Amino acid sequence: MKLATWNVNGIRARAAQVVAWLEAEAPDVACLQEIKASPEQVPEALQAVGYHTAWHGHKGYSGVALMLRAARFSPPTFFHPPFDVENRIVAATVDRVTYASVYIPNGGKSYPAKVTFLRALAAWAGELGAAGQHLVLGGDYNVARTDADVHPSERRPVIGQSLEERGLVDELFSHSLVDVGRLVEPDNDRLFTWWAPWRNMRQRNIGWRLDYIAAHAGLVDETVHCAAYRDVGTSDHAPVIAHLRDTPLSAC
Repeated sequence: MKLATWNVNGIRARAAQVVAWLEAEAPDVACLQEIKASPEQVPEALQAVGYHTAWHGHKGYSGVALMLRAARFSPPTFFHPPFDVENRIVAATVDRVTYASVYIPNGGKSYPAKVTFLRALAAWAGELGAAGQHLVLGGDYNVARTDADVHPSERRPVIGQSLEERGLVDELFSHSLVDVGRLVEPDNDRLFTWWAPWRNMRQRNIGWRLDYIAAHAGLVDETVHCAAYRDVGTSDHAPVIAHLRDTPLSAC
């Protein structure tokens, strides 16, 4: 199973880049964030790329999409958990696996709203686990989990690096989820997915790791692979691609 996530920072501005990326990588599941468009505003080229897609957004702000490759999946039923606000999460369940694309609030507009969303997201992951579902959650979490996920020059007590936020993300992962990127590269302290768009921060790799693929432990084995692609596209975020098990381990 090849799963990808990318905060595209405007699907209309980067439609050609996204189409080229999908054609080159052919992920089985693609999660997009910050599409900043309502479904009717999505460029026509993205409506015919061979995916069953739920476009969940509105003009100019937030928005997510979940894409399941038609060659692999029958048309799924897409849904939104009850805590979804501001078009921030879309999911689909196929057999025992629930795929979801999420864009967690950055907290700048309302930090309490971010905390509320994170708590609800963790509770939802727990509910899915209790029901025997295997969650795969790709997206922009807007939290750097540890200091190792922030360039040393960028480490400071700000939203996105607070102990409270990190604790809530850890609570999310406590529901049998694996941070696939960190599992694959446990000692890489320059593994970033977002760079401020000034002072050549991206070229100098002075960034934060905000984009994650969380996968249920039953979908992760010794063959797992995950990488971030800093040289792809012109969004301020890089896409992340992981290779997971096709089906959950029977014991999980």
